[in-house]
Amino acid sequence: MVQKEVLILPSTEELNAWCDAQVPSERIAIDTEGDSLHCYFEKLCLIQLSVPDQDLIVDPLGGIDFERFNQFVVERTAVFHGCDYDLRMLRRGAGFVPGAVFDTYLAARLLGIKEIGLASLVKSFFGLDLPKSSQKANWARRPLTPAMLDYAINDTKYLLPLADRLETQLREINRWSWYEESCTRAVSATAEDRERDPARVWKIAGSAVLSPRGLAVLRELWFWRDAEAQKVDRPTFQIMRNEELIDLAKSAVSGAKVRPPGWLPGARRRRLEETIERALQVPESEWPQRAKSVRVRSSPEQEQRLDRLRAKRDVVSNQLGLDPAIIASRGILEAVSREPESAPKVLMDWQRELLGV
Repeated sequence: MVQKEVLILPSTEELNAWCDAQVPSERIAIDTEGDSLHCYFEKLCLIQLSVPDQDLIVDPLGGIDFERFNQFVVERTAVFHGCDYDLRMLRRGAGFVPGAVFDTYLAARLLGIKEIGLASLVKSFFGLDLPKSSQKANWARRPLTPAMLDYAINDTKYLLPLADRLETQLREINRWSWYEESCTRAVSATAEDRERDPARVWKIAGSAVLSPRGLAVLRELWFWRDAEAQKVDRPTFQIMRNEELIDLAKSAVSGAKVRPPGWLPGARRRRLEETIERALQVPESEWPQRAKSVRVRSSPEQEQRLDRLRAKRDVVSNQLGLDPAIIASRGILEAVSREPESAPKVLMDWQRELLGV
């Protein structure tokens, strides 16, 4: 592929001038980078753009006004690979509300492609290997290193020709309408923030082994860690790993003397000890109970309906070369088998047509 010019735009004035100077084009490729691996309060650290003759880096950390940029993008189709994260980041960090979107990840899934990561698709379609050296980089770091810049721009450099090829294939096998409906649903989902449920958020992997009292201690420890992470704006795993929280909870309820890790700073160590002491005083009536899996018993009619739906899905997915979950996940099949009237809500039109519901 032809080597393109790479431009870095660090200010509102330069970004606006670039937008104003562009000739009309149908699509623009976009990707973003955040700093969730390095901060508690994730922020938009980088926007990568590609147009047919140019690759660009926009630096949001310079206090850019994105009004003109947002207008510029909405006038085109924004091409992403996995739009969910990027659209959420752009909404929070730049106030962006999307217009038309093309998602190469969704397109690849609906084509039945097995390896759908961007690097795999670039390798498959263009025979190129993308470097992975900056996958865990701190994107809030300035200045950006040459390796970071190369890695970042590779996330958009190939999206426009990739989108063209995927669209062509989708249209050739008459799945374009499937794609359009799937993409519309995916984009709509990004307009809503995912709220944490305080009653469940602390139930981390491995916690099922704890007694109810141990769960009460773990709950307090989880919120202690969350507060500590917020104070220093660091990801929670840098404060203490999940496994360590569970081990502390086990020790606390065993009656043994709890020994917090020696590497904890003094003030944080004291707050941890106070948290454990407070957790051990929680009355039994307030202890969380171990989660019990409640299986709704289906009627014979519902079971038969589920069997028919699953069999139909599996036959169709095999014929089309698609992952069965793309047509309908097990959870959705169970929901429709219990409440057939829910099908229009939980399934898209193309999925319903394939399943005959």
